[in-house]
Amino acid sequence: MTASPILVAVPADVRSFENYDWHATPDTYLKALTRVAGATPVIVPALSGEFDVNALLGRVDGLLMTGSASNVHPDRYGVPPSRAHEPFDPARDRLTEAMIRGALAAGVPMLCVCRGHQELNVALGGTLATEIQELDGRMDHRATPNKDQRERYATRHAVAVTPGGVLAGIVGSDEIRVNSLHRQAIDRLADGLAVEASAPDGTVEAVSVEGAKAFALGVQWHPEYWAETDAASTTIFKAFGDACRAHAARRADAPR
Repeated sequence: MTASPILVAVPADVRSFENYDWHATPDTYLKALTRVAGATPVIVPALSGEFDVNALLGRVDGLLMTGSASNVHPDRYGVPPSRAHEPFDPARDRLTEAMIRGALAAGVPMLCVCRGHQELNVALGGTLATEIQELDGRMDHRATPNKDQRERYATRHAVAVTPGGVLAGIVGSDEIRVNSLHRQAIDRLADGLAVEASAPDGTVEAVSVEGAKAFALGVQWHPEYWAETDAASTTIFKAFGDACRAHAARRADAPR
């Protein structure tokens, strides 16, 4: 008997095209889920007021929070908005905050990438800094202006992995090289998050949720892009997939 596929919810961004609002996500995340994590992605429209988010989370085996060109609206962490914080996607903000909180409460495994990493910090009460390349002592983490995606997403710098942490247990190393492409970053770390990796300039590059019921990891870089060829990226997605399968088994064994 063939096992049922594990289902991973992926929140959509809202994009306007040809007089329609489209709910979509980049296919790099979807391919990493199918090819490496062994999961079937389910794109969730950013219409959180139209359906029960918690009911949805009860039907899936994991949650992947993707990166995006948009940023979390600063109203959500108590900072006046400015042009430096744009662009925004408030519909996604509403959906992802509900999904993060619901997943943590229900013990649904969760991997948060780039914007998702920042969304996790904000959902738990932390704040973000914008245009960090303008701050004293900070590196320029922004993507290079290159149309070749392989060049844009090439690994740029090393991160120090926290010894004995969740990420260290996954990648088996105290240092990995990453493709961290961002101009915003965690400012005040939310209570309940542990730092799992840092850039040479001190930027928080990975976090985990302390005491989480299941896999709950956030990374500022983009492991989805090289998930099939980079060892650290592969192990992150495989570990997430394994956690989703374990959650699926628990759901299957739960009394109905």
